[in-house]
Amino acid sequence: MINFKHVLLLAILYTVALKVNAQQGVFQPGDYRDGIYDKENSTNRRFIPYTHLREGDVNWEKRVWRRLDMREKQNHQLYYPVTQVTSRISLMQVISKYILAGQIIAFKDEEFLEPMELSNIRDKMVIREDSADVEEYDANGNAYMVKKPGAIDSTWTFEFFSSLELKEDWFFDKQKSVLEVRILAMGFNVINPKKPDLGEFNLFYTYFPACRPFFAKHEVYNAKNDSERRTFEDIFWKRQFTSTAIKETNVYDRSIDRYSKGIDALLESDRIKNDIFKWEHDLWHF
Repeated sequence: MINFKHVLLLAILYTVALKVNAQQGVFQPGDYRDGIYDKENSTNRRFIPYTHLREGDVNWEKRVWRRLDMREKQNHQLYYPVTQVTSRISLMQVISKYILAGQIIAFKDEEFLEPMELSNIRDKMVIREDSADVEEYDANGNAYMVKKPGAIDSTWTFEFFSSLELKEDWFFDKQKSVLEVRILAMGFNVINPKKPDLGEFNLFYTYFPACRPFFAKHEVYNAKNDSERRTFEDIFWKRQFTSTAIKETNVYDRSIDRYSKGIDALLESDRIKNDIFKWEHDLWHF
C-alpha cells in the first residue's frame, strides 16, 4: 500500500532541493531571461472596443487629416528602435510584421478600396541595387568575376520611416454629451534612401480599428518608468503624440499645402484645431 505521507515528504524534499540548486546558481533551461520578472501585462492586454454609435446620436462631425512627423521628439516613441531588439518594437516594425503575416490588410488608398497583394508589398519594401562584380572561384581555385544584382533588405523602412498620416473623425455624441474622436486610416510615408531628394512617398494605408488588437500587445518606451510602459494602443487612445493638421473636409477637397505655404500653412493648421476646441467650448457656454 502506498504511504501518502512518504510521497508528500518526498515531494517537499524535491521542491526544497530545487530551490537550493537555484540559490546556488544552478540554472535550468528556460531560466535565462532578460529581466527580473516575466512581463505578462502587455502580452495579455486587450484593446477597449468602441461603444456602439447610432447615426441619430451624432449631431456634429468633422473629418480631419493629421501628419505625425517622426523627427518630432514626442513622436520618437513611435519611431524607435530602427533595428531589431528583443525588449521593444517600433510602430513600423509592428505594422510590417502583421501585414507580411497576413493578419493586417494594406491598402493603396485611404478609402480601403484597393487592397495590396503581399507580393506587391514585399517588392515595394525592397530596393534593388545596381548589379555588381563579385569574385568567385571554380573547382580548381581560379578566380573569375560574376555580375550579381544587389538588394537592400526590407528593414530599411524602419530607419527611413518619415511620417504617419491619420484620417480621423471628430464628432459630438449627444447621447453621452461628449466630444470624441476615432481614427479611421493610417498612412505610412517613407523616404527612398537611394533618392532622398525626391522626398517621401506613401508605402501603404491600413485600417486603424483592425490594427488595434495588435497595438495593444506591444509596449512603447516610457522615459519615466520602465515598469510602466504603455502600449501603442494607449498612445493613440490617449493621443500622446504631436501632429499637424494637413486637411479638413472642404468643398474643394484640397489639403492645406494647396493654398497655403510656410507660416500661413501652420496658422491654418492651428485654425483647424482651434475650431474644434471652440465648438466644444461654445457648446457648454451659458
